[in-house]
Amino acid sequence: MGFRMRLFSSVAAVAILAACGASNTPSSGGTSTVSLKIMVGGLNKQIYLPNMLAQRLGYFKDEHLDVTLIDEGSGQASEEEVVAGNVDAGSGAYVHPMVLNTQGKKIETICQFGIAPGEAEVVDASLTNVKSAKDLQGKNLGVTDLGSGTHVLTQAILGSAGVDPTSAKYVAVGAGDTFIAAIQQKKIAAGMTTFPTISRLVNSGKGKILVSLLSPADTRAALGGDYPFIGVFAKNDWVNSNKDVAQRLVNAYVKTLKYMHSHTADQIASQMPTDYFAGDKASYVADLTSQLGIFGSDCKMPAGGPETVQKIQQQFVSSYKGKSANLSETYTNDLANKAS
Repeated sequence: MGFRMRLFSSVAAVAILAACGASNTPSSGGTSTVSLKIMVGGLNKQIYLPNMLAQRLGYFKDEHLDVTLIDEGSGQASEEEVVAGNVDAGSGAYVHPMVLNTQGKKIETICQFGIAPGEAEVVDASLTNVKSAKDLQGKNLGVTDLGSGTHVLTQAILGSAGVDPTSAKYVAVGAGDTFIAAIQQKKIAAGMTTFPTISRLVNSGKGKILVSLLSPADTRAALGGDYPFIGVFAKNDWVNSNKDVAQRLVNAYVKTLKYMHSHTADQIASQMPTDYFAGDKASYVADLTSQLGIFGSDCKMPAGGPETVQKIQQQFVSSYKGKSANLSETYTNDLANKAS
């Protein structure tokens, strides 16, 4: 909660602006332009790249969607704002719809673009006694926020290594500068994060990768199966009552993913805001080159992915033990199947 509290003012402002939900305005082409607000759990993180790329390529506009992307530090708060009805959709980890389903709150992933986490457990390079996940027992470990997808992944790598996940202390440190500061100030021994935070730490010699979830192959080795991570979700009843709009939204994301798989990392990076590079475009491109494999090409949920995520939740997340979500309510491939 501490990290999210620093976001309260901006989120409150969004709630006021978005209280009325989507709105329609006439379009000269005969199709009404619909205004949507999508909250993203970290716009400059490469794992969330399809959101801004779709905006920059004009693919939302092509679908007669006027999309406002709202930056937020964690996918955890994104799903909370979707549930509250303050935004139309959110971009965050698939695990959020699953957990909420067990609470009777139904949101579903309509585009699963991250077929692997694209995350890594990065350890303070000065700690010579931490050589594997087993050595994280009892340590302070950074996550973007408590209850976030990175929190779940950290518990999963500990549990998979035979370490009791409850033995560690989890600290909400966000990403980017706040994560790096937590490492430098010794507030955490290690933490789960993504590019470009990873490369900033590794290239400076301040951090090193301990456990990689940076590719589908790494993820299968560490967690025992495919682990769908970042996507786009909305309330089930919103999707059902706004099928045309939801379809257009997924169309835009499918076009974006196809663009990503038909262009180089340098070409993709050239479409992004320059401040995303943190002053080092070459490093950003190198990171993205290594990351392209985590992105699907069609918005579809990987077969068996939801079952793997739920198994990990049931095994390693104490608050989820004994629970089971109705997986069919937590995602849909219908819109992806129809996307042009």
